Amino acid sequence: MSVLELARPEIRAMQPYSSARMEASGGQTMLNANESAWAPPGDHSLGCNRYPDPQPHELVDALATLYGVRSAQILVGRGSDEAIDLLVRAFCRAGEDAIAIQPPTFGMYAVCARVQNAAIVEVPLAADFTLDVEAVLAALTPAVKLVFVCTPNNPTGQLVSQGDVERLATALSGRALLVVDEAYLEFADALSMAPLIDRYDNLAVLRTLSKAWALAGARIGSLLAREEVIGLLRRIMAPYPLPRPCVALALEALSSAGQAEARTHLATVREQRASMAAALAALPGVREVLPSQANFLAVRFDDAGEVYRRLLGAGIVVRDVRRYPQLGDALRITIGSTAENARVLTVLQDVFA
Repeated sequence: MSVLELARPEIRAMQPYSSARMEASGGQTMLNANESAWAPPGDHSLGCNRYPDPQPHELVDALATLYGVRSAQILVGRGSDEAIDLLVRAFCRAGEDAIAIQPPTFGMYAVCARVQNAAIVEVPLAADFTLDVEAVLAALTPAVKLVFVCTPNNPTGQLVSQGDVERLATALSGRALLVVDEAYLEFADALSMAPLIDRYDNLAVLRTLSKAWALAGARIGSLLAREEVIGLLRRIMAPYPLPRPCVALALEALSSAGQAEARTHLATVREQRASMAAALAALPGVREVLPSQANFLAVRFDDAGEVYRRLLGAGIVVRDVRRYPQLGDALRITIGSTAENARVLTVLQDVFA
């Protein structure tokens, strides 16, 4: 059974929109897309008067090399959020199909499902925030077409092992597509699941340049999957998803110099994560600092609401995650610069003094 048989039949059968840039490129006089003949002020030779390549070859090849997949196995879009939305729209029939998630986890999986009117099967993480594979499999119904797994998980920071991913992929074969979200993997002591794509046709991996690569404002994310899945999603993707300035920024970040700078920042985040975790755990009003493999720490407080207000009053914005299951006393604190982290600790010491 092909993984495409899990997708909506009307999507498989549809004729995708054919953009002017898809139909013809490489000409010297481009008069097929109703574009302006003049570049805008401040263009800096980017050519923003012309529509961009839907999947810029240079960027796709650079990301394929970075993630260890073939260029045909990668779809680049506006952050991993776009890939999540495309997956739900392609695989879930409104009012009939469902996704499965393990709360507390990234909220966009559920948001995209609700927009599509797809049901949501929730299988809570264990008390220590680890994934219970047997519980997930036991909860699945025939309606579930997508199973999302976040590793490191947001907002708790724990990893899912390769063994658990492979158990899920094997059990879901012919039943559902397993989507592994690795948005924070660069901060972790773990390997990507991307090499498993050639072994499991029902496995897809989400990656992003928003976190470790410092391009949250450029909105560049990737889906890694079998070629047939990539081709399916391209049918329903916006014709020109990637602005030329964003592509230029991404290529600069992925250059040799850019990668060296990113590695330096990653080392700082890892070091600061360890020191922040120890310092926070020693504060009298802190109940627990959850172990994290991401660039944040989920912290339980005696009075999380008061801590949030005091931090905000000092000009420090952290994430209030008390609405998440099992995190009713917690805040999520991103690892910032050394000075920013020291400021957080200073304010918290004053709060608990």
